[in-house]
Amino acid sequence: MGVNKKAVKTQKTGLIPYVSRYWSLYFMLMLPIAFFIIFRYVPMTNIVIAFKNYNIIRGVWASANQACLYEQTGVHLTGCSHWVGFNWFDFAFASRDFWLAIRNTLWLNFLDLLVGFPAPIILALLLNELVFKRYKKFTQTVIYLPHFLSWIIISSMATRLFAPSTGIINLFLGEVFGIGPVDFLMNKGNWIATYVSLGVWKEMGWGTIIYLAAITGINPELYEAAEVDGAGRWRKLWHITLPGIRPTIIVLLILNIGRILGIEFDRPYTMMNAMVMEVADVLSTLVYRWGIRSFQYSLTAAIGLFQSVICVVFLVAANTLAKKFGERGIW
Repeated sequence: MGVNKKAVKTQKTGLIPYVSRYWSLYFMLMLPIAFFIIFRYVPMTNIVIAFKNYNIIRGVWASANQACLYEQTGVHLTGCSHWVGFNWFDFAFASRDFWLAIRNTLWLNFLDLLVGFPAPIILALLLNELVFKRYKKFTQTVIYLPHFLSWIIISSMATRLFAPSTGIINLFLGEVFGIGPVDFLMNKGNWIATYVSLGVWKEMGWGTIIYLAAITGINPELYEAAEVDGAGRWRKLWHITLPGIRPTIIVLLILNIGRILGIEFDRPYTMMNAMVMEVADVLSTLVYRWGIRSFQYSLTAAIGLFQSVICVVFLVAANTLAKKFGERGIW
């Protein structure tokens, strides 16, 4: 018997048919793409002030006549944002304050990474082992709250808690242990320890959110199978939980390494004082002093560009190293 064969219509493949089929998705993407182009990429063109003698009144772009006149005479013209090449980079690299800020930024960020990065992982593992759900939720709420406090508030609290004569911490140490007043905020070594400790206390609870979410994504059948094999809590934590959140740990570690030369402004600025400037002055506070207070916008733009390039180098290097060890990385 003959079989009637129906013609099977094959779906067209290619870029144009695909876009025409899902045009609504691409249409909705137009708004966020326009936002990034207008408010992220277009302002990047102003980074040219790092290579100019920028004048805030004249603007970013100097006229061609004035620029040529500078090249001919070698004289900085008033009101002219002319090109000066890498002069501002040379000025920054020749400054002792710049290299001191580089050293402090790297050192403080390294200590934050060394102490602050494992803290939310350990806390998430401990919270995951809690049996009483009400106590677990209460603990999570308490440890999340410091994240929502600004560093202005935290530095004010630190000033009152760690004051040498009237601070609660020093009064407690003196009455209970008989220890003399400890200068937490004026001594350089103690200031670094206080700086790192407050940072860990503030962000540790918030960082656990990501790790707890990653833990919930682990297949519960793995734990059931481990229990059948006689594994205890420690074995399940070491052989199931940690391997399950390892990709998340690697991604966040790469991102943190990529920010090794970037540092927030409010944290060191609100906690520093004249006695610890040698260890507390970082790139963000240096940019504030040179750029905002001294109106040297081209110089600080050059420092910011250098800082961004180094951060990208660290990010790419960390991602490449992670891939060589068999991890997925971030791209």
